Amino acid sequence: MSEYTVGVEQEFLLVDPQTRRPVARAEEVHAAARAEKPYDVQFELTPFQIEVATGICATPAELDQQVRRARKVLVDAADAVGCRLVAVGLPPIGEAGPPPGTDDPRYHRIEYSHRRLVIGQGACGMHVHVGVEDRAAAMRASNALRPWLPTLLALSANSPFANGEDTGYASWRAMVWSRWPVSGPPPDFDSPEHYDRVVEALVRSGALIDRAMVYWDVRPAVDWPTVEVRVSDIPMLASEAVMLAELIRAIVVVGAPEGRVEDPVLRAAYWRAARDGADGLSANPITGRLSPGFEQADALVKHCAPALRDRDQLSTVEQHLEWLRHNGCGAARQRRTEDAESLVDMLIAKTREDL
Repeated sequence: MSEYTVGVEQEFLLVDPQTRRPVARAEEVHAAARAEKPYDVQFELTPFQIEVATGICATPAELDQQVRRARKVLVDAADAVGCRLVAVGLPPIGEAGPPPGTDDPRYHRIEYSHRRLVIGQGACGMHVHVGVEDRAAAMRASNALRPWLPTLLALSANSPFANGEDTGYASWRAMVWSRWPVSGPPPDFDSPEHYDRVVEALVRSGALIDRAMVYWDVRPAVDWPTVEVRVSDIPMLASEAVMLAELIRAIVVVGAPEGRVEDPVLRAAYWRAARDGADGLSANPITGRLSPGFEQADALVKHCAPALRDRDQLSTVEQHLEWLRHNGCGAARQRRTEDAESLVDMLIAKTREDL
């Protein structure tokens, strides 16, 4: 089982330390990070965001080290240019917009095609790439991940506030992102050819400007032999990011559970995960039956136990879930702050806490 490698992309918000609002400093942060550091730092959909990717990680120790180090690269770069890095799914105060958007021709094509969907996005997630043999294996992995996507979303939920107000959702990012015409849980695909036919039809319809705009929460990577999992909010802590990446890798290794997952029930489970997070009730994506969110998380760990044990990560993941059970997911922790400004200050501190 140890041959399945992992890479992690982390997206972050940039804020002004005085106003606590999003600030369009991505170009400066990018230049500061690229000048001295080896990590892959990239622009995102808006200039209020920045992304950093690890390399290919073969061991849990390497994954842990690279996730933390990649985050520190951006923390230091943001500090150097006078803004702050924040690990949060959406801006708690203000919006990441209106434009100027990222000065990139492809971005402007998306802006023209999809119009107001682009404005005020600022959605920051975490993408986990798991190495697989080929595209057929990527399709099998996608189907295996489908039943567990709501649980992964619930565990990562870290965006309850928007424009200074509590949305009532644990992951408002998931709801904002669901507005895109190709987003959320992917269909159950029979083969790479089936996937290609569907994507080609979506491009012809204008819903996608190109194949890279497939925003399903699982997709085969375009240029690499990996399956990319995009369901998570960016976690508040680096340790949470590592735990989620290990769980995602383990699902790919173990494969699908028994039971057919119908798309309407899966989308309902998504909605419930986005609303409640792990601290509320979760809907079983096969039966729709409600149960405490952490019971579903326990079922996921039980399903993944062989792969986690093979990496000596089972007890580590169990301990982290116990920590989450007592402290709450990111959304619950955000709601304990007194006001919006202290919330952003807390997020700034937590983003760099365990580096």
